[in-house]
Amino acid sequence: MNKTRIITKSVWILAFVSMFTDMASEMLYPVMPVYLQSVGFSVMLIGVLEGIAEALAGLSKAYFGRWSDVTGRRVPFVQVGYGLSAIAKPMMAILAVPLWIFVARTLDRLGKGIRTGARDAILTEQSTNATRGRIFGFHRSFDTVGAVIGPLMALAYLYYYPEDYRTLFLLAFIPGLLAIFASFRLKEGNTANGMQRKNTGFFSFIHYWKQSSAAYKKLVIGLLIFALINSSDMFLLLKAKQSGLSDTMVIGVYILYNLVFAISAYPLGILGDRIGLGRMFLLGVALFALVYLSIGFQTDVFVIVLLFLVYGIYIAATEGVSKAWISNFVGEKDVATAIGTYTGFQSIATMFSSSIAGVIWYSYGSEVTFTVAGLGAVAVFVYFCLKVKLDR
Repeated sequence: MNKTRIITKSVWILAFVSMFTDMASEMLYPVMPVYLQSVGFSVMLIGVLEGIAEALAGLSKAYFGRWSDVTGRRVPFVQVGYGLSAIAKPMMAILAVPLWIFVARTLDRLGKGIRTGARDAILTEQSTNATRGRIFGFHRSFDTVGAVIGPLMALAYLYYYPEDYRTLFLLAFIPGLLAIFASFRLKEGNTANGMQRKNTGFFSFIHYWKQSSAAYKKLVIGLLIFALINSSDMFLLLKAKQSGLSDTMVIGVYILYNLVFAISAYPLGILGDRIGLGRMFLLGVALFALVYLSIGFQTDVFVIVLLFLVYGIYIAATEGVSKAWISNFVGEKDVATAIGTYTGFQSIATMFSSSIAGVIWYSYGSEVTFTVAGLGAVAVFVYFCLKVKLDR
């Protein structure tokens, strides 16, 4: 691979595949809480659903990430993963039954689990230590362009057909198909013949954790603590709804948040390469704390919108940056396994995070839910300052 060309053909293709997939997903995400409640889910059950679905996604990321490293193959995992996520969207419209929706949502997350490690390994292979932040940031920017276009399409549709959520789920299959077609433009890179390791069981990522470096473990522990207090964004959308925003305004706020994310991810990735990915991640954690310590007590629409915009910058400063940061702590042939190991443990933390947030909200209200998470983020900030090399 010619690394003098920073944005390669493979990076462009993955960017478009992710954009189409996010277009499909984000057509539905802003209305998902309302839809789930309309078919019988309580706030607590929404938290449990999201937690379990993300747990499966994370554990499968660990398994399929290691499988990708062992076989030395990337592209098939990417294609199958994006294909499953595309199929899951119309499934949610077939039956408005909680159990069926749970299965469809889980299938969607399984698709994400299959593709993520292999996709991030391709991005790592197409970059160097000096360009990793911008490559991951570029990918996240395109991904989030889809997260802007998708809700805009949903907003336009719901304007003419209010509360017709089931048809919207069927329409989301169209950009999903485009993602599948684009994924078939990918070509397998030079990933040698894999790692030739026997241990490829579903929980084999635990073995990798035992043999990984101390620096990697310190980094991942910090990221996992953060995951434990970082519940599903659906709770933010529910807060916006409870504060008096209409369905249309909630989607509009979500679009603005993703627009900020899309615009910020690439330049923040470049800045992260210059100042250190760790320092960029810490900036994001600080912004997260600011949003969560503020939004629980807000009813002013203008302030809530402003906090969602700040939240977009937080996402841009952490999501792609965290994976690029992890890849700097491991060898290139271990990238999918290393990221998969992190996401495997992260899935467990996320399951507890969303479930606990749902219980706290149900028992004590949104103010306590967001305050606990905000204080947790402050603790994470201190941990990274004391334990992890931020300039790596």
